[in-house]
Amino acid sequence: MQLANSPSTKTKRVDALDALRGLAVLAMVLSGVIPFNGTLPAWMYHAQFPPPTHQFNPKIAGLTWVDLVFPIFIFSLGTAIPIALSRRLSQGWTNLEISLGIIKRGFLLGTFAIVLQHFRPTVINPEPSSEKWQLALMGFGILFLMFVQLPRVIPKWINLAVNLMGWGAAIAILTQIQYPYNAKFPEFSLYRSDIILWVLTNIVVFTSFIWLFTRNHPQFRVGLMGVLFALILSKSAGGWMSNLLSISPIPWLYRFEYLKYLFIAIPGTIIGDKIVIYTQIEDGYMPKTWNRFRLGGIVILMLLMIFNLVIGLQSRLLPQTTGISVILLIISYFLLKNPSHPLEQLLNQMYQWGLYGLILGLAFEPYQGGIKKDPTTMSYFFITLAITIFLLMILTIFIDSFHQTLWFQLFIDTGKNPMIGYLAFANLLWPILELQGWTPKIEALTNTPILGFLRGLSYTLIIALFVSLCTRLKLFWKT
Repeated sequence: MQLANSPSTKTKRVDALDALRGLAVLAMVLSGVIPFNGTLPAWMYHAQFPPPTHQFNPKIAGLTWVDLVFPIFIFSLGTAIPIALSRRLSQGWTNLEISLGIIKRGFLLGTFAIVLQHFRPTVINPEPSSEKWQLALMGFGILFLMFVQLPRVIPKWINLAVNLMGWGAAIAILTQIQYPYNAKFPEFSLYRSDIILWVLTNIVVFTSFIWLFTRNHPQFRVGLMGVLFALILSKSAGGWMSNLLSISPIPWLYRFEYLKYLFIAIPGTIIGDKIVIYTQIEDGYMPKTWNRFRLGGIVILMLLMIFNLVIGLQSRLLPQTTGISVILLIISYFLLKNPSHPLEQLLNQMYQWGLYGLILGLAFEPYQGGIKKDPTTMSYFFITLAITIFLLMILTIFIDSFHQTLWFQLFIDTGKNPMIGYLAFANLLWPILELQGWTPKIEALTNTPILGFLRGLSYTLIIALFVSLCTRLKLFWKT
């Protein structure tokens, strides 16, 4: 078996990972467009922002499906890093060239975060106005020009010219645009950035470098998580270590708090290593020992595990949730033991890390007042890590073993083009609806909680179809 950094290594695209990333993006869209003025149950929102007031309450412990979205995206990012960088190593890239590529990616993603936030309609003006919707729509067009990668049949110089046109337009507009409702930053500011994308920028840079220099020693990555936990505890204790970790030479660029998501991204790189090996093995001649019923049983058990955790932790039925989790883990162990085929080995290795993450997360659950997304607790990192791994196992079985790619095509297409999906509602669909005067009419027809949720689901489906169309047309955004 060849190593991941062998010159002759070739890795292919992993549809299950794309589907997982697409699921996170579309769930993020849905969580932002469901009604906040109705009586939908608390599990439809972030646990710390319960209805009906949706006021932040850091004392509330729990876990909802909305709280899973960001960890899923972080994990997908971490898992993709070994796949992408292994491909570059196989093409003969040196560590220096890859390092420069990592810095370039961080620059592009960070620029995307800053430019996008300056064109967010709610940032431009919190009050309704046609000007803000026009600027938001213009922002989508500018970002499209800045980051689009056109189909390969189009000459590269044309693609470069389009990108430069977008960068020029962004500079021209952002140096003139005003934000009269923001007394602190009334003009363009590097401190005005999309916080989700900015955290992703920090995580992608740190995780990429961590993987690059520990790619042959994954145990160092596990040890690094222990060091990170020690630093977090030291920071919370006060004193010189807290003061040191609070220092940021460039506050808009980096903060130590962003690094806590390495608890999800680093295990993602370890799973990514396993996927790289799986994609390199020619398995056509290798018989599968697990039949469809066994694989179907694994899917059911993983689904039951996820539902048990989300429902039990949100309901605060902790002993029952832990007990059921242990039973499901034991049953799963017997279904996943003795793998022989590469796919079976991959599922077994994923399960081991999911098992470890879940046990660690449940052990941490009473610590810090119970599981919370905000302020983030240690149990949150490891339980959401386990849930994400179980989701990836389910998608891998459906796509790689049952060959049901068509069922997940919208998720796969969105996962290949995540940045378009991330801003397509706020900067494309929403401005169009507002400028056409359709929003009040649609809301009047969907003014009940259930109909409001279906409205949000419809918006999400429209976004998924639009991103899928861009993907099919080979119009990718590279950040």
